[in-house]
Amino acid sequence: MATEVAPMDEKAKRMRDLLSSFYAPDPSISASGSSINASFDNINSTSFDADQYMDLMIKKSNMEVLLQRHVQMAAEIKNLDTDLQMLVYENYNKFISATDTIKRMKSNIFGMEGNMDQLLQKIMSVQSRSDGVNTSLFEKREHIEKLHRTRNLLRKVQFIYDLPARLQKCIKSEAYGDAVRFYTGAMPILKVYGDTSFQDCRRASEEAIEIIIKNLQAKLFSDSESIQARAEAAVLLKQLDVPVDSLKAKLLEKLEQSLDGLQIKPEDASKLAEHNDSSKDEESNDQGPAKIHEDAVRGFSEAMRAYREIFPDSEERLFKLARALTTMYFENMEIYIKKRVSAADFLRIFRIIWEDVVLMDEVLPEAALSDLSAEAAQVTLKQFVARTFSNLQQDISDTLLKFDINQKEIVDGEVLKVVLEASRKAVLQGTADIFQDFRQLLDESSGIFVKMKDFLVGWVQKGFQDFFRSLEAHFLVLSGKTSSSNETEGKSSEKIHAGLILVLAQLCVFIEQKVIPRITEEIAASFSGGNSQAYESGPAFIPGELCRVFHAASEKLLQHYIDTRTQKISVVLRKRFKTPNWVKHKEPREVHMFVDMFLQQLEEVGKEVKQILPQGTFRKHKRSDSNGSNTTTSSRSNTLHSDKMARSNSQRARSQLFETHLAKLFKQKVEIFTKVEFTQESVVTTVVKLCLKSLQEYVRLQTFNRSGFQQIQLDIQFLKAPLKETVEDEAAIDFLLDEVIVAASERCLDVIPLEPPILDKLTQAKLAKSKEHNNNNNNNTISS
Repeated sequence: MATEVAPMDEKAKRMRDLLSSFYAPDPSISASGSSINASFDNINSTSFDADQYMDLMIKKSNMEVLLQRHVQMAAEIKNLDTDLQMLVYENYNKFISATDTIKRMKSNIFGMEGNMDQLLQKIMSVQSRSDGVNTSLFEKREHIEKLHRTRNLLRKVQFIYDLPARLQKCIKSEAYGDAVRFYTGAMPILKVYGDTSFQDCRRASEEAIEIIIKNLQAKLFSDSESIQARAEAAVLLKQLDVPVDSLKAKLLEKLEQSLDGLQIKPEDASKLAEHNDSSKDEESNDQGPAKIHEDAVRGFSEAMRAYREIFPDSEERLFKLARALTTMYFENMEIYIKKRVSAADFLRIFRIIWEDVVLMDEVLPEAALSDLSAEAAQVTLKQFVARTFSNLQQDISDTLLKFDINQKEIVDGEVLKVVLEASRKAVLQGTADIFQDFRQLLDESSGIFVKMKDFLVGWVQKGFQDFFRSLEAHFLVLSGKTSSSNETEGKSSEKIHAGLILVLAQLCVFIEQKVIPRITEEIAASFSGGNSQAYESGPAFIPGELCRVFHAASEKLLQHYIDTRTQKISVVLRKRFKTPNWVKHKEPREVHMFVDMFLQQLEEVGKEVKQILPQGTFRKHKRSDSNGSNTTTSSRSNTLHSDKMARSNSQRARSQLFETHLAKLFKQKVEIFTKVEFTQESVVTTVVKLCLKSLQEYVRLQTFNRSGFQQIQLDIQFLKAPLKETVEDEAAIDFLLDEVIVAASERCLDVIPLEPPILDKLTQAKLAKSKEHNNNNNNNTISS
């Protein structure tokens, strides 16, 4: 079969043209093949017209394209000059070497004619003496050959006389193969001399052969005999010229039924792999599952070999049976790997399958079982790689969800820290185990795996890329940030604990900073290169892209945690402002209980972030006092006290409101919402800012009487101290608290603030009450 010539690339064509132009006497000869169909714009053609080419380029191209073509053509000219120079140098060296070789040959040939004459004389002398020896020994050699032929004839005669006895011995020992071989060997002599000299021997041998035929037919129809034994019986009967074509359908049907016993079923694959591994470590005569399966497949192969010899016209059916068995092997393997299977067990089963395929391929090479197995093995191995990554993702998800996160555990213990450490360990250990499994596959020396190593490298790279993308999407589903069609994975945001969202955010940071660089090093060390076809539908492993994905995911999850916590606190704030009738509110007697609930929620946030996030550089950002807008409570109290005798209560209230609005106009601009950092202080500060902003909006939706406004004033005054101790940006908190007071005053029907002494008295009473409550709780804890 003629082989197709592979098309030459650009460089090969250029080198061929250079050689042709260098060695051809007529330059037109070298380019005759290409100049026939060359157009006027082909720069490599002999009929190239520079003027027409330039006109065409100017019409079709702009200045940028012309400059690019100029640079490209200059580079091509330089490369052609370099190639031509190297070609001349190489040929010059070859010419010098050829000249030196010819000179050496001339010097070595000198004097050889005399030696050749002497050699010819010696050969003629040896030939004459050999002819003399042959003539003297001719008669003796003829006599020896005649005696040898007589001896062989006597042996054959003796074999014919001993044939009946030999056949009887074979019948007793059931060595029917030897009996058939003896009888078929003697048949040429019995056919010629069986009616004369060897008549009695022929009759006795035929009687013995009839017994052998009956025994072979009984074995052929016996269901207790193995397929191989029955096939051997059919072969022997055919050698004895007994018709067996009528038995073909029945024998092939029996062979098809034997396929069920040869399958490697998923439930038996583990036992087969374990026994196959143990049998290599220690020699044993125990007929375990692997040995039994090997013997069965070997018997099946021998039966197919025998059937092919008996029934040459049944090859297509035998091919179909062998392909069906191979296909069932890999279909059961795909079912087997749906469970959690180690690479070692996967390789053991694959070796068994490949050994079976090799046995059958030796018997039926035309069935192309190796090619069929290679295609099926690629599919199975790719599914195993994908299943391995899926199992790792499931392990990480189970680690995150196996802990029962509730508020009491977070307050009393460090359950979030335990979950984070366990999930980090699951990611690191899981990826390390995956690399160990894939290295076992890469180091496998079986014939079928050697051909798939490049594919395996590509699948591993693509698998890690898809795994991390899928893991990022799964984290967003677990956090409730995105929805999932799978009900077992997707949960509503109300059922997801905010602490889990914070764990996922920090885990994304860990994967970005620690895991992906480690995976990149491992891939570069052991899984670099690979076949491009393995990931033609998408990119291979791109660590930079994955780092960006997880960096963005960590920011999304951190913001989602803040939003979740803020929404929960906003529920408390909304209930506080929608429940009472603020127009008929009574005079404030104490700080409202919603303040305690608000501070309790912030305390929970602080305990959560303390377990997960690192502590940042805690720098207090205070408001500037240059404009007089941030005077202390005591200074305002003293000022008001000094003016108490000079102004009435109504005038003092209007003056305070006027001062507040005026101070707001001249305040320095405060940046409220900044970028959230992965630190405890940044997250808590952001949550407080968002809550105060929500508080301001709820205040703007209500209408207050004097007492309602004073209640808001009292609550905000009490919040100032604990909030400033919690956050790092005091200036923004002061600004937002003042905004709440301003919003309440704008929505108040009769704005008269509480006197500073009254504010101090009520806040001190609340502080004393809170301290007493905390002491009682501590005593109860100690006693319990």
